[in-house]
Amino acid sequence: MTDIELYFNKSVGENASLYYDKSKKMRKKIEGARAALERSKEMLEKAEKEKTSKEGVKETKKVERKTEWYEKFRWFISSEGFLCIGGRDATTNEIVVKKHAEKDDIIFHTEMAGSPFFIIKTGGKKPGRPTLDESAQATASYSRAWKLGITLAEVFYVNPEQVSKEAEAGEFIARGAFMIRGKKNFIRIGLELAIGIKDGQIIGGPVDSIKKNAEKYVVIAPGKEKASDAAKKIKQKIGGEIDDIIRFLPSGGVKLER
Repeated sequence: MTDIELYFNKSVGENASLYYDKSKKMRKKIEGARAALERSKEMLEKAEKEKTSKEGVKETKKVERKTEWYEKFRWFISSEGFLCIGGRDATTNEIVVKKHAEKDDIIFHTEMAGSPFFIIKTGGKKPGRPTLDESAQATASYSRAWKLGITLAEVFYVNPEQVSKEAEAGEFIARGAFMIRGKKNFIRIGLELAIGIKDGQIIGGPVDSIKKNAEKYVVIAPGKEKASDAAKKIKQKIGGEIDDIIRFLPSGGVKLER
């Protein structure tokens, strides 16, 4: 039971009025406290949402993928599972042959100037006809033949011991070029490539190798469309980053086939 203090120097009406004023002030304080509590709750809920949102961003943040040593070159994994690497220019042609051609590997090239050297990294195993044809297609498609609009080209392959930087008397071998001695094995192949995506990574190369390894892909052939425009269309079809797509496109015009 609550004690109430009365003032005897005041009338009953004055005492009642005094306590009425006190109750009004108390109600205002209570209402203010309730309002402050509601604001605190809202601020807390907002802070929780922002925290959850930030944590979600961290969880979905793209994980940096480890770059493999061969990705500085042209490369693809054949439909039989062999790693194949090729030069992008004279400097990388030199590196590919000098540093990465091993005893049982197979080296591809064309008679045309401006052609890459491609190597099948055999690991001591014998690649089948599919890998040979895919390597020939990559060599031809990334050569100057694509830029010239040629749709069929001849490619040869040899063993590493047939490739040398030793020139004949009176001859000079430029950077990125090599002397080929002995028998050459020729393959006549159509110029065609595919750009695909696998586990979020853009891959590119011979059609059958990309068809085997990619989740989605687009086939391209020599054409008149600029590489940058073609890359945008490819991105719409398979996703990925435009710069990554362009990295797998050959030098010259492009035509999307399927």
